[in-house]
Amino acid sequence: MQKIIPHLWFDKEAEKASKFYMSLFENVNLKDKTVLNDTPSGTAELYRVDLAGQEFMLLSAGPLFKFTPAVSFLIACSSAKEVEMLWEKLIEKGAALMPLEAYPFSDKYGWVIDKYGLSWQVMHSSDLEIKQKITPTLMFVGDQCGKAEEAIEFYTTIFEHSKVGDILRYGMDKTPNESNMIQHVEFTLENQRFAAMDSGYNHDFTFNEAISFVVNCDTQEEIDYFWDKLSAVPEAEQCGWLKDKYGFSWQIVPTIMKDMMKDKNPTKLEQVTEAFLEMKKFDIAELIKAYER
Repeated sequence: MQKIIPHLWFDKEAEKASKFYMSLFENVNLKDKTVLNDTPSGTAELYRVDLAGQEFMLLSAGPLFKFTPAVSFLIACSSAKEVEMLWEKLIEKGAALMPLEAYPFSDKYGWVIDKYGLSWQVMHSSDLEIKQKITPTLMFVGDQCGKAEEAIEFYTTIFEHSKVGDILRYGMDKTPNESNMIQHVEFTLENQRFAAMDSGYNHDFTFNEAISFVVNCDTQEEIDYFWDKLSAVPEAEQCGWLKDKYGFSWQIVPTIMKDMMKDKNPTKLEQVTEAFLEMKKFDIAELIKAYER
């Protein structure tokens, strides 16, 4: 099971977005759909999909949050032709953040916002070995700019099977970025690849709840561990969600909930939903009690 799953919050477009993203990649699958009634957002729809063999969760739950380029998804492409194909599909009704062209780090690269507002980087490099097709990438801006290195060191001490790759720094004459800031670094958590960077430009966005990472936990001890390590903003704690000290959102979720939420019995689903909506940190024993009553 994938330990850490990107979670994307849409207004009403999760179903359409799921189909669109599955059209972009090979090795895709709609794993399941769950409808949650009587949430603070009304009726919410949750889709679990595999994209290039990696699991994503897409939620339609109202217009509370908007995607920003503070989190993007880097697609490693096997050819320049693949980059062009993906770019053509992603740019439709979207917008370019960095135009599709050759750069010092790639013979074909572009950064694009798709029609749903989600940011993607598409890249081909002839010397790039593709070990993971899609890499979530965190950009530290504003008050968090310059903290990318500190953050990834923090994350890699919390999660197992973790390491930090080679760090590319900006160097001199890259103002407003300082020479010691990170231009790009890949790091591994639970054998999954992520990337990070700093940006000293004056951006009007930062991390928000539109994109979070779900951490699957088998036991209450695991939930307690990750909650205690990551939660740094008490007022953000709700329904398994938390914010860390860098403003990034996580969801600490028991794996048993996946089976509960797939139950076709609407009464049981309603009971579990009612129970977890009242929680901050999830309590597995209480969830089971609500499910079985």
